[in-house]
Amino acid sequence: MPAHCAVCGQALEPEPGFYWGAMYVSYGFTVAIFVVVGVLLYYLAGDPPVWVYVLGVTVAVLLTTPLVIRYSRALMLYLFGGISYNPNAASQSQR
Repeated sequence: MPAHCAVCGQALEPEPGFYWGAMYVSYGFTVAIFVVVGVLLYYLAGDPPVWVYVLGVTVAVLLTTPLVIRYSRALMLYLFGGISYNPNAASQSQR
């Protein structure tokens, strides 16, 4: 992850250890994936054996890990980093 935004120059790590809190957000996303995959397997596969649940959840979590990490860090930055969205940031930085 770069230290600053390439468009607006915003620091993407406000303080050392800032993203430790993103682990909790990532945990929430992962639990949601567990629940969704488990419910889908139960209803679509007709209550399969336990190994199917374990394999299905493991594959789903491994495939979504890059997205979970990225979005948990982004959500942590937007909620607690004091950063607000500015749609004109790109045009302002080019002046």
